[in-house]
Amino acid sequence: MAAERKKAGARREPKFDVRGGRDLCVGAADRASAAGNGAGKRSHPKRRGRSGWRRSPLRRLAYWGLVLSLWVGIGGIGAVIWIGAHLPPIQSLEIPKRPPSIQILDTNNHVLATRGDMGGAVLSLKELPPYLPKAFIAIEDRRFYKHYGVDPFGIARAFVANILHRGYSQGGSTITQQLAKNLFLTQERTIERKLQEVLLALWLERKFSKRQILELYLNRVYFGAGAYGIEQASQRYFGKSARNVTLAEAALLAGLVKSPSRLAPTRNFDAAEQRARVVLAAMADLRFISKSSEKLALAHPPKIAAQAGNGSVNYVADWVMDILNDLIGHVDQDIVVKTTIDSSLQANAEKSLADEIAQKGEKSGVSQGALVAMTPDGAVRALVGGRNYGESQFNRAVAAKRQPGSAFKPFVYLTALEHGLTPDSVREDAPIKVKGWRPENYEHEYHGPVSLAKALALSLNTVSVRLTMEFGPAAVIRTAHRLGIASRLEPNASIALGTSEVSVLELTGAYAAFANGGMAVSPHVIARITTAGGKLIYLHSERPLGRVVDPAYVDMMNYMLHQTLTIGTAHKANLPGWTAAGKTGTSQDFRDAWFIGYTTHLVTGVWLGNDDGSPTRKITGGSLPVEIWSRFMRVAHQGIAPSSLPGTGQDIFAPVGSLLSGLTGPRRGDEPLRPPAPIPQTTGTASLDGWLLDNLFGRR
Repeated sequence: MAAERKKAGARREPKFDVRGGRDLCVGAADRASAAGNGAGKRSHPKRRGRSGWRRSPLRRLAYWGLVLSLWVGIGGIGAVIWIGAHLPPIQSLEIPKRPPSIQILDTNNHVLATRGDMGGAVLSLKELPPYLPKAFIAIEDRRFYKHYGVDPFGIARAFVANILHRGYSQGGSTITQQLAKNLFLTQERTIERKLQEVLLALWLERKFSKRQILELYLNRVYFGAGAYGIEQASQRYFGKSARNVTLAEAALLAGLVKSPSRLAPTRNFDAAEQRARVVLAAMADLRFISKSSEKLALAHPPKIAAQAGNGSVNYVADWVMDILNDLIGHVDQDIVVKTTIDSSLQANAEKSLADEIAQKGEKSGVSQGALVAMTPDGAVRALVGGRNYGESQFNRAVAAKRQPGSAFKPFVYLTALEHGLTPDSVREDAPIKVKGWRPENYEHEYHGPVSLAKALALSLNTVSVRLTMEFGPAAVIRTAHRLGIASRLEPNASIALGTSEVSVLELTGAYAAFANGGMAVSPHVIARITTAGGKLIYLHSERPLGRVVDPAYVDMMNYMLHQTLTIGTAHKANLPGWTAAGKTGTSQDFRDAWFIGYTTHLVTGVWLGNDDGSPTRKITGGSLPVEIWSRFMRVAHQGIAPSSLPGTGQDIFAPVGSLLSGLTGPRRGDEPLRPPAPIPQTTGTASLDGWLLDNLFGRR
């Protein structure tokens, strides 16, 4: 048997020299078959199978998918390297120190406000109620303990939610990513910033424990109303430490971080409470709290503590913070900022504006206002950006742009004077048509030939349009920009009626050139900046900026703008003993009401209207704005010796001015109006009688 197996497994070699061999010889039938195949197309079964495999769509798809994946991988590695190269230096990737403290003082070195270090004491997790950090995890990052800084499942969930809601409904950032953004990055929404955030989140997860990350987050995140950190927010909103917050209060705090400025309960309690309900539902869904605890919290919503420091001075403080970077760059140490604000004038301005709106605002259809008061050299003494800072932090004095209406006309008349006209020059007050536009006067009445002085005092629209078209809208715009208007002005005929929007601050600053004799003004609120130790960092330059209006034209403008307060639209202005000048303004459809008035001591601008641009109940600049201006200016000028504006003389009495206007109106034809001589400095009977004889009976 063994021999047979050995024989059966033996190797057999082909025999080519044996005829008729049966082992491995090719027979006649085999030759015929091969010959038949060779007669047609040559067949190669193995090569045909390999070629078909290469042409398979699935195989080609897999091949190019592999190539694409390779290039994507290379690109991804390159992107990571590029983003990593643009991160802060690795040695600087340490948890930053607390923000620097910025102390803001008034002109008498009294503290107005403090900014920067708004965070309270740093609290550890063990010092907080257990439901407080859980509230943040439930609403901001429910997989916080399961991911490594970036949560792909959270990103996918947010993507699906946003698709279903057809907009931005949820974000996919983890708590670690939010901390990375708050510590190291800006708030801009770019792909580069997002990739940097991801890399820094991974770095934070590697360097710190989850507990440390959560503590850092709770002590650094912003909660609105200037509060950073859980302790400061709890003190600000509830008047107590975060150690003692209730479940309802914890839910409200956790809900704020989504949009702290919009949801701040001091600003929008209803929205904050609605968000807190969402947080409680999320906590119950994750079984962080029971359903009974959720119901109890809903039944006892938090109460917001009375807010201190919500005064209008915070508009000033916010403005100071906005311009600090332009003056000294990044603030990395404690500093003291001395401002030009007078605390007593600031309180007076706030009360004047708030009281008048409270008493007459609803009847007048006015819900908001702003006031700016500055010296003729541009030092801001008071600034109120709204009726109530606690309700709205938007600064309408600095940031809002509104149509000034006729308050823009002084730039039109100054342009006319600089082109050779005088206050006596006469222009026709009659209907006018400019490319289909038919501007009309406020009362739809026309006076015929009038002097420029009377036209400006009565705010006649047709005369302003005629002057604008006579000298060109571009010339008027150049004049406005020269005096300090920085906003974009449209070069069309309607610029004569103030249709281009400006801010209260810049319009008030532009009027300062009339009060100071024609010098350029740059409104400013910061006088000096020092370190906490007293080292000088910045000092406002007192060097004059140069002349922008010739003194002769300043005199003419002051004379004409003074007539506005005696015979014109601002005749209700009341400032006993002082010579004042100014101009009212009312925009289209009564949406805005203005009065900018000035003395040699202060230039003050008042604006009233509504944030949504809705029309008022037909209030004009000569009504409520003039009343607010008069109330503020009377207090602001107490105890100060009166002085006269250039071109107006001293101690002009409004009744005499009104009588004089009626007797010395424009003559027939083109005979010019002669302005009255200034009242003499002495007010004795003889000198005053002589002035009356000269001016009322034409003796001179």
